[in-house]
Amino acid sequence: MTTTPRRPHKPRNPHRLLDTVIARHDLKNDAALGKALQVSAPRLSKIRHGKLAVNADLVLRIHETFMIPIAELKSLTMECL
Repeated sequence: MTTTPRRPHKPRNPHRLLDTVIARHDLKNDAALGKALQVSAPRLSKIRHGKLAVNADLVLRIHETFMIPIAELKSLTMECL
């Protein structure tokens, strides 16, 4: 039995995504972003500190609330090379 090697984990950059949305829409902080997205501030804090990942639900909420294209949101979460 052979196993395929696992893909190496590619780090994400949630700060860039959250900070960009906050700056573009003149929000004060993560609490204001959470209120606009109907997401708790602790959830955003956990995302910032790497305890939770940016999931599809959050990306869709940002897209629907702020009309930012999904492709742009995806690129904002990718690690800067």
